[in-house]
Amino acid sequence: MIKILYRPLGMLFGALGGVIAGAVFKRLWALLGHQDDAPGATDRNRTWKEVLTAAALQGAVFALVKAAIDRSGAVGAQRLTGHWPD
Repeated sequence: MIKILYRPLGMLFGALGGVIAGAVFKRLWALLGHQDDAPGATDRNRTWKEVLTAAALQGAVFALVKAAIDRSGAVGAQRLTGHWPD
């Protein structure tokens, strides 16, 4: 039963996490001294170094936020129900 209830909430928090991760990445990119937006893979005016650095940083931020949200959700579900959502 906990899985049935946990899944929709997990999807909602996952979407929210994506928004949060995007904002964190944008802020972090600016803090690293970049005035403009992070480059896309096909941005011809950016170097390989910039593109790959941005991609690696973005991936790390998204993975960190996802893990934090997933873990928090599981801990919260356990506190409410006494069962860990597998």
